[in-house]
Amino acid sequence: MVAVVITGRGGAGKTTMTANLATYFSERGYRTLTVDGDLYLPKLAFHFGIYNPRYNVHTLLKNPEMRTIEAVYHDPKTGVDILPGSSSIYDVIDIDQKRLRSIVREVQTRYNLTIIDSPVGIPFDTVSTFHLAQYQLIVVEIERGPIHSVHRMIENEVVKLKAIGDSYDLQVGVIINKVREAAGNVDDVVDFLEYSIEVPVLGVIPFDPRVPEATNYGTPVLHYAPFTGASRALSKSGSLLDRWMFGEKKGENLWKRLKGAFNSLFHRGGTPSLKKL
Repeated sequence: MVAVVITGRGGAGKTTMTANLATYFSERGYRTLTVDGDLYLPKLAFHFGIYNPRYNVHTLLKNPEMRTIEAVYHDPKTGVDILPGSSSIYDVIDIDQKRLRSIVREVQTRYNLTIIDSPVGIPFDTVSTFHLAQYQLIVVEIERGPIHSVHRMIENEVVKLKAIGDSYDLQVGVIINKVREAAGNVDDVVDFLEYSIEVPVLGVIPFDPRVPEATNYGTPVLHYAPFTGASRALSKSGSLLDRWMFGEKKGENLWKRLKGAFNSLFHRGGTPSLKKL
């Protein structure tokens, strides 16, 4: 029974990552649950084509006598189970977010893996569930600002989120998402994360228009377009996460295994240095 919390800045792709990693593990035989912990702007359900679920996290928060399993939905396409949130403004008013911990605890023993999607920034909504988790994934989009200031952005974002995970004794990893023009600079960013921040990079995912297209159809891109660039990178990231969380091939350098695959995705040769960063 393993639990991981997904955190990161707004727009980095946390919810998309949650849906696709859940799909990866489900398709490989892991009984997988996803939980929408973004209690004020929930959207995980949309990624699985679930709209206006009658029973949801907010129903459970307001009805302590209700069994958690009654609000869990099964996606037959991916095999993933989803505990969605409510998109109604009236459901997010006057909720006890600390009860999320007991809700997750009640149901997570049924699953090999539980993935909890957090709100943007500091994850106040899901911080109570950190007691139940062993791992934290920070999703980073390095092109949200000028590439020459990426180190400052990482220090401002990753270091703070990692400190929260460290305080709960979680193992913390990073996935770099939606890489476009900065593909040639990724080696330097990874070195900075792994050697200066001391956090392993567990995936580098290219920007891919098939990802939002899949979301519009209510299904993760790994199921919708399994051979597109983002899906291939997500699968390789899932393989690394499998080893990281479930103990296969311990002690290997994660980035070295990923680097060859990443370079092939972008058809790049070498990567220029960012010594001036």
